[in-house]
This record gives sequence, C-alpha cells and structure tokens, in this order.
Amino acid sequence: MQINFIKRVVENTAGPEAIKIVDLLYNKKDINEFLIAKKLGLTINQTRNLLYRLSHLGILTSIRKKDKRKGWYIYFWTFNIMKSLEVLEQTWNNEIINLKNDLAKKQTQRFYKCKLCGREVNEENALITNFTCSECGEVYGLADNTPLIEETKKKIEKLNRGLESIRSEIRQEQQKLDKKLLKTIKKEKIKKSLERRAKMKTKAKMLSREKNKKTKTKSKKKLKKKKT
Repeated sequence: MQINFIKRVVENTAGPEAIKIVDLLYNKKDINEFLIAKKLGLTINQTRNLLYRLSHLGILTSIRKKDKRKGWYIYFWTFNIMKSLEVLEQTWNNEIINLKNDLAKKQTQRFYKCKLCGREVNEENALITNFTCSECGEVYGLADNTPLIEETKKKIEKLNRGLESIRSEIRQEQQKLDKKLLKTIKKEKIKKSLERRAKMKTKAKMLSREKNKKTKTKSKKKLKKKKT
C-alpha cells in the first residue's frame, strides 16, 4: 500500500517516467545517481532533472561525496517516505476541498447547457447572452446536474477513504521513526555512560598512582630519618 501511495506522489510531481525511481530507491539508502540513470536508461542530466524535481518537495534527500579518482562530486539519493506521504495527504486534501466547493455550486446554483454543442454555463453568464449559446447560437436549456452531483460525491468519498489510508500509513511511519529515535537515544546514553565509566577508571588510576607516589615518598623519608 505504502509504495503505491509514493508512486502516485512521484507521478504527480515528476510525471510517469519517474515512477521507476520508486522501485529503485524504496526501502534503500544512498543510491548512486549514475546507477539510477543506468537502470532508468536515461542520461545523467535527464535523471538529475527528475531527481531534483522530487527533491524540491523534500520527497528525496541526497548526500554529496567526492570521487577521489575522478575528482568530481556524485550525489547519493534516498526516499523520504514520511514527506512523500505528507505531500500526497496535502494534495488529496486540497482536491477534496475543491470538489466540495464545486459540489456546493452545483447544488445551489442553476446551470444551462447547449443541446447542440454541449457548452455549459452558470445562470449569470446565460443572462449575459440572453440564454443563447455564444458558440453556436442555440438556445440554452436548463441543465440536469444530478449525475454530476452524484459523481462528485463519489469522488469525494473515494478521496476520503484514500486520505484515511494515507493517515494510517503516516501514523505507522511515525511509530517507526519514533522507535529509531529511541534506539539512537539509548545508544547515545549507553555511549555517554561508558565514556563516564572510562573517565572514572582513568581518574581512579591516576589517583591511585598519586597515592602510591606519596606513599613511596613518605617511606623514603622515614628510611632517611632512621639512617640519620
């Protein structure tokens, strides 16, 4: 399910030719851009153009490394799954808002349609042309918007179902990120704890050495006093 959502985002952003990028990068990390170009069968410039269009929205992230042998920089790409899902969520949410506005107009306004050429206008524009089609001169008839209203409702319902699925994926992805963050925090805590222990051991050793030195010095002084 998740990969299909990401493919939709990529297609909406960079066109159908970019969908293959999802299969190449999904659940992978830091993929060489020249390898991507080879797999896509495109030039490096064509590939970079697609990658940059996706990175502009934060869908892809990259790191840059210098090729020691050739001296130029190579980019390595990774999908930002969370950002991809958020972009699609926002896109579909905007579509739902537009469809609801369109539905409200269809339910509250009257529209007129030309039977000859199919041109449809609202009542205001129909009044301007005296209810005559400006394209072919045919008289407008009152349009029955019932089929369009039902179709728009179905589109809204479908998008709402999709939106719920996306939000479920976002919650799951956030849980994964939270777990990774907790692991990182735990590792950092363990690392700091080990560093503190190492410092304490080093300090204890130094104190022990200092104590031994002082003890030896005192012993030497006592021996000198006895001899004298």
